[in-house]
Amino acid sequence: MAAHALLAILALLLLIAAVTDLKARIIANRLNLAIALLAPAYWWASGLSPWPDMALQAALGVAVFAVFAGLFAMGWMGGGDVKLLGALALWLPLVPLMRMLFAMSLLGGVLTLIVVAVHRLRRVKTSPEVPYGVAIASAGLWVIGELYLNQFA
Repeated sequence: MAAHALLAILALLLLIAAVTDLKARIIANRLNLAIALLAPAYWWASGLSPWPDMALQAALGVAVFAVFAGLFAMGWMGGGDVKLLGALALWLPLVPLMRMLFAMSLLGGVLTLIVVAVHRLRRVKTSPEVPYGVAIASAGLWVIGELYLNQFA
């Protein structure tokens, strides 16, 4: 029961991340920190063992953060997006994480095309800012739904 309550909290936090990124193009550090800090409570509630399960989840979070921090360093992603991805990776096992990253890339690509098209139609001279947190949150919500809600179908 506690694991499902924590997933509901995660879903709410992902929705908040998507809305704030869409409105202000920023994902608050407090939000990303809350997602990351709730992950160990979820591990415990899910019955993960400290070794190797919890260690693997922590390693996945660090690895995802490191890869996307490289993209941030190249100017391809925002810092809030990178932190959100790292925090979300703490919650997802390897295969669901890969599904989430795949869905995120597809949704992000569509979102980018829409933002660029609107930007060009409005003839704005500045570079378009893509609220990639929307794609991250949407993919995360989809994977959470697939993993945990389909078991009741």
